[in-house]
Amino acid sequence: MSMLTITDEVRDALADGRPVVALESTIISHGMPYPQNVEMARTVEDIVREGGAVPATIAVLHGRPTIGLSPDDLELLASDESVIKVSIRDLPYVVSRGLHGATTVASTMRLAALTGIGVFVTGGLGGVHRGAETTYDVSADLTELSTTSVAVVCAGVKSILDIGLTLEKLETLGVPVLGYGTDEFPSFFSRSSGFGAPMRVDAPVEVAALMRSKWELGLAGGVVVANPIPAEAEIPADEIGAIIDRALGDMDALGIRGKDATPYLLGRIVEITDGASLKANIALVEHNARLGAAIAREYAVR
Repeated sequence: MSMLTITDEVRDALADGRPVVALESTIISHGMPYPQNVEMARTVEDIVREGGAVPATIAVLHGRPTIGLSPDDLELLASDESVIKVSIRDLPYVVSRGLHGATTVASTMRLAALTGIGVFVTGGLGGVHRGAETTYDVSADLTELSTTSVAVVCAGVKSILDIGLTLEKLETLGVPVLGYGTDEFPSFFSRSSGFGAPMRVDAPVEVAALMRSKWELGLAGGVVVANPIPAEAEIPADEIGAIIDRALGDMDALGIRGKDATPYLLGRIVEITDGASLKANIALVEHNARLGAAIAREYAVR
């Protein structure tokens, strides 16, 4: 598409049929504090390269959806407070006004698909927020997964969400949810959630085979690959649960809602855990990058 700016490295890799991994940018601008955010972004790109794939971090810069970022671009996203959190609904606004935007899971999926990238690595999915039966607060990530054919490697959905309702919604939308090496669906900071993984896979080649089968059957939409956080980095579910409840109470007292909710909660949890949740977040993203590169390599084999 003429509206997209694609680096030569990404364009050449796609033209040659080599593996490419999409990476989101909201985790940089709104998911972690500076400078840990830019250090994480650089490390994740390095991990993808070491895994034999080309990293394609995605953002909107000066109103241009950009696929593949320079070190200066990553620094801008990490440190410029004017960067807007951009989901699908926000893309036309940010593009038309020539603004900087950091893409969420939903908008990164859409731009990756437009570019021809089939594998995307993130930290955790958005989903059904707690109390959604009255607020109707459901992430656009889920709708996008029902329509856009990209595999999303994540550590489950963010622990701050209603995991059970999120899994029910994904089932309704026809999205395959794979537990990678586990029968239990992970919950971001924790390896357990109390909910079973609807399907299990144990190797990247199995994920790639499912991706091909789904899309060759004409079944549009994404695939969720839920990769548990490494055991040595997790925060046990009962421990993080009490912390999340405290952060949710603080958020309600401040009246924070909508797109500001997740960044606030993640930041507040970092404060309450004295940085332990940030270390866990970085560990799970790096873990997902290794798996994403391996899946992209297998998917590139035709």
